[in-house]
Amino acid sequence: MLKREGITIDRSTLSDWVGRACWWLRPLYDLVVSTVMSSPKVFADDTTLPVLDPGRGKTKTGRLWCYAVDDRPWMGPTHPAAAYIYSEDRKATHPTAHLANFRGVLQVDGYNGFGSLVTGRGDGSIQLAFCWAHARRPFYEFYVSNKSPLAAEALARIGKLYEIEAEIRGHPAEHRHAVRQQRSRPVVEALHAWLQQQSWLPTLMPP
Repeated sequence: MLKREGITIDRSTLSDWVGRACWWLRPLYDLVVSTVMSSPKVFADDTTLPVLDPGRGKTKTGRLWCYAVDDRPWMGPTHPAAAYIYSEDRKATHPTAHLANFRGVLQVDGYNGFGSLVTGRGDGSIQLAFCWAHARRPFYEFYVSNKSPLAAEALARIGKLYEIEAEIRGHPAEHRHAVRQQRSRPVVEALHAWLQQQSWLPTLMPP
């Protein structure tokens, strides 16, 4: 943008501006992170991020970790917030460091790094809650690739759980728990029994 205006500013000056902005924003960043980590329930996930790699003429792949809280649909007491933390790779040491002070329920996908975080502590201070969206995804991808009727059956069964959740969203936790025990639990147990009978299931899972 500056170049289009015929303005040339030294890279060191630009870097200094960014560094000063980061210094001023650091207290706000620390507040967001501490607010999220003080919640009793946090959603965690990561994604790839292209990062400039000076001298090579291309980008390298970094990771951006997101830790989020949003209890509004569940009438929870906390304010919605999301904290993003960058790392150069996906080693388990990163979420371990990020969540060092966290205590509570951690909603995650199947990444092993979160599991090692729990076993590494060994004190029960973190409880993992896995995500139905991530459990559903391989069935959906399998169905899209070959229109498998068995994958369609799995999606239909999981869809019943989504329907129940849509009905009870926004209700108090006690009501949602009671409905899940009465209506969702039989669906999950039946799904578990059905999956155990399917010989094709290992084809969905990575080796």
